[in-house]
Amino acid sequence: MPASPTPPSVLPPVEEVLARAHVVLLPLAVRFRGLDAREAVLIEGPAGWGEFAPFVEYGDAEAARWLAAALEAGWDDAPPVALRDRVPVNATVPAVDAASVPDVLARFEGCTTAKVKVAEPGQDLRADLDRVAAVRDVLGPAGHVRVDANGAWSLDDAVRALTALAPYRLEYAEQPCAALDDLRALRLALARAGVDVPVAADESVRKATDPLLVATAGAADVVVVKVAPLGGVRAALEVAGVLGADHGIPVVVSSALDTSVGLVAGVALAAALPDLPYACGLGTASLLATDVVATPLRPVAGAVSAATAAGLRADAGLLAAHRASPARRAWWLDRLARCHAVLAGAGVAA
Repeated sequence: MPASPTPPSVLPPVEEVLARAHVVLLPLAVRFRGLDAREAVLIEGPAGWGEFAPFVEYGDAEAARWLAAALEAGWDDAPPVALRDRVPVNATVPAVDAASVPDVLARFEGCTTAKVKVAEPGQDLRADLDRVAAVRDVLGPAGHVRVDANGAWSLDDAVRALTALAPYRLEYAEQPCAALDDLRALRLALARAGVDVPVAADESVRKATDPLLVATAGAADVVVVKVAPLGGVRAALEVAGVLGADHGIPVVVSSALDTSVGLVAGVALAAALPDLPYACGLGTASLLATDVVATPLRPVAGAVSAATAAGLRADAGLLAAHRASPARRAWWLDRLARCHAVLAGAGVAA
């Protein structure tokens, strides 16, 4: 398998991509990752809509994968075959205070699984414990609770935090430490201490030069796969297939605070996987105060429909209503052009 995901087989001319691009600014209903609004570029291709929305701190080489995914969505008229229509999704609980948890969970209709953000800068373990306790209280004993530290804990902090959080019966802990060696050491430390919390890898997959290293390093019990950072549905499907078939590691499909247009690709991936043992992180449109489609892709009875997702198109009125400022539009289009040059330099066919 290649060390980096495969770019799209056809790279449209940059002038065409720029002409089809719409830059939007969407307010969030709940503050997330330090953001109050989400910026994204929606690209209307001949085969559908794609989304280019790498976080602003990412460099061009990393962000180019997100553009490859957007171009695949817009120009590839042969998506993978769906093996299911119903894709179960989890609620996502940002690093809010415990009192706000019921209101956040209410935005995710019917979801019985929740991913809870922990290790937020400026907060302590007590805040994490209170937030997770509030989630467990709302979901009840039959609900599934997972936590996500985004690699913020040291090895010692992760052992201490997960030992304290374990009584809430965590489904798994996502990216508790940044380094692969620490994830592997954490799995061993938790096992030796009798703490039953599986470890999931996210950034260790989507930010890696080789997304399969997490398996060969013995660093994770579960792997989180995201379409945009891996360069598209086909590339993500290949990664998920190798992890599952060759290494026996279950996969969770997730998103990166995408609009409903961006979520379409993740739903296509989840629908195409032969096994889907966990609820997927594809309900994050519920964190947006508004969206770019007339009917946002939000969970109904704890799931989203692959058929509904496949039919979604950006709404011209909403694109206009949430158009970014001229300065931000220029910034994003310049970034898009630079990432296009990265893909062209990688030898993508014209």
